[in-house]
Amino acid sequence: MKKLITITCLMMMQAGAMAKIVLPEILSDNMVLQQQTDVCLWGKADSDKEITICPSWTNNVYRTMSDKDGKWIIKIETPSASYQTYAITLSDGEETKLSNILIGEVWFCSGQSNMEMPLRGFWDAPIEGANELIATASKWKGIRVATIGRDGQTEPVDYCRGSWKVSNPENAPEFSATGFNFAMMMNQILDIPIGIINCSWGGSTVEGWLPREIVAEYPDIDLERDIRREDGWWHYTSPTLMYNGMLHPLQNYTIKGFLWYQGEANVGKHNTYAERLRTMVELWRKEWGLGELPFYYVEIAPFNSPETNLFALLRESQFKAQSMIPNSGMISTNDLVMPYEMKNIHPKNKTDVGKRLAYMALSKTYGVRGIEAYGPVYKSMYMKDGDVYLTFDNAPEGFNRMSDMEGFEMAGEDKVFYPAEAEACGNQIKVTCENVKNPVAVRYGFRDYKPGNVANLRSLPLYPFRTDNWE
Repeated sequence: MKKLITITCLMMMQAGAMAKIVLPEILSDNMVLQQQTDVCLWGKADSDKEITICPSWTNNVYRTMSDKDGKWIIKIETPSASYQTYAITLSDGEETKLSNILIGEVWFCSGQSNMEMPLRGFWDAPIEGANELIATASKWKGIRVATIGRDGQTEPVDYCRGSWKVSNPENAPEFSATGFNFAMMMNQILDIPIGIINCSWGGSTVEGWLPREIVAEYPDIDLERDIRREDGWWHYTSPTLMYNGMLHPLQNYTIKGFLWYQGEANVGKHNTYAERLRTMVELWRKEWGLGELPFYYVEIAPFNSPETNLFALLRESQFKAQSMIPNSGMISTNDLVMPYEMKNIHPKNKTDVGKRLAYMALSKTYGVRGIEAYGPVYKSMYMKDGDVYLTFDNAPEGFNRMSDMEGFEMAGEDKVFYPAEAEACGNQIKVTCENVKNPVAVRYGFRDYKPGNVANLRSLPLYPFRTDNWE
């Protein structure tokens, strides 16, 4: 009997020594895989082990080998999007099964707190319509969200925290409000599953999402000084930490495109922002290896003071970045802040932010005809009888109002700006100011906090602008 027990224990120990496949958390039950492409699966096993993968949507069996460190990666072909749920069985001699998988469109959301901001809101900063969105979350059967945990690392790591969740009232409070509103609009129009990966960290800079070898070249950043606070804990404005601990581990996950909502943490550094954002997008596209993935982003909202303009200068840099980054586009939020939110850096209206990002993706990436993606964009100005006339792109049929246009200022050669009156003249805008007899420059929304009310006929707002280049 004693010998039998010994043999049985030995067999159990040997079985326990056989390592089961270890998958990153992002490869989990409930995930959405990008449709009609070759998606990556990856993980760890024993070294030099054959791995077999059997997706339920095909009879094909995929095989690969783990390397000497146990790492493996493989691409598998996905079908067209549908609401049918699938499973994937993986085996290295011992089976691991992923269930309740959907095939659809996957978008990667990143940035700082306004992208991170969940439906439950932040302290003293609610999300508009949150309780209804959360209460009705179960009706969105085709939406899944993966929220990546904050994890600062000084060197790139292979794994991060964050698995896929179905949409229901229990899970929805932690969903990115911007990402979820984007997903709802996309799901309604395309009628296919939408997956959102929310990889954001409040207060992070654009340099936080770049690797050491790039940031080390920036003269205004000292990596050894700037990475940690004095108490030794990570600081949300630290460079490289988010790239290393949160973004780098996800670069094997096959996606359709990027959504970005960030900029407040770079206010005061507007001279470098556009170029660094371009560098970030180029790097991300290269490391994902999926070509020129679309990059759609959000202009930072009016905030702080109607007397200062550091936020305005950052918005100007954001706008400029569109012309520097191929296959990109920026939505404006100039009209989405209430007066009482002037000192709230987290405005409540994420519904229209998500929708406008969706309009851009639907129009520019999916080619849905009839949907507008851009609001009016300043084109040129000319003088006539002491008044200024402005022309615009993206307003061929005029504007949302003929008079009572708010947000305009005018200056003469003294460079002192005064509030100005503006009215529509066909598809142009006439600007006048009794305090400026010989106008030289016009600005719109060009203050840290100066919301406007001008839009095109689709209610897409006029982008803030200035006709001058004064310091």
